[in-house]
Amino acid sequence: MYERILVPLDGSKIGEAALPYVEELVSRLSPEVKAEVTLFQVLSSLTHDIVAGGVTASIPYTDEEVEQIKKKAMDYLDKAGESLKSKGAIVRCKVAVGKAAEEIIKAAGEINADLVAMSTHGRTGLSRWAFGSVTDRVLRGGTIPVLMVRAGKDTVKS
Repeated sequence: MYERILVPLDGSKIGEAALPYVEELVSRLSPEVKAEVTLFQVLSSLTHDIVAGGVTASIPYTDEEVEQIKKKAMDYLDKAGESLKSKGAIVRCKVAVGKAAEEIIKAAGEINADLVAMSTHGRTGLSRWAFGSVTDRVLRGGTIPVLMVRAGKDTVKS
């Protein structure tokens, strides 16, 4: 059974679509089995753009700003994990910086995950081509089973 689950979250309600499925998996485990769920967020850009006179420049955040961004991400993950904790899961939170799919695959290996559970935005056509699919890259690039939850109108509760 899936005892070590990695759940990548991007901070959006769509990104959280996999959480109810993970909660259901955790609640079905026998009481003596403690599921370890790692909530994971990848910060892909640590720069901000400044526009002056029609010219745009990317400026890196200061170390203090980076720490604030990471703390905010950890706070979000802690809050997102409250329901899992109430179901008896051991919840860990982790933040990384880099390309989302690569960092997710790397984190899954580091925690020895049995399952990666993540949502997909459900983009198709030109939108999918333009934005790519992190979920698809994780599915094709990793060796760990991936539970993909398509976030749709009925999946995401406002």
